[in-house]
Amino acid sequence: MATATVEKTAGNAASIDDAMEVLFGKLDEAIDDMENGRVQTIEEAWKEINSI
Repeated sequence: MATATVEKTAGNAASIDDAMEVLFGKLDEAIDDMENGRVQTIEEAWKEINSI
């Protein structure tokens, strides 16, 4: 699982649109993973979160 990052720029509207595009892409990936049985245990998810 990848982590999305967005840098603040002078053109906030563009950066917000970019961030939403990234988030919707991640949501699409998550839905696809759930539909195909590719899921993490809660322990795996916390381990990944804590490694950031």
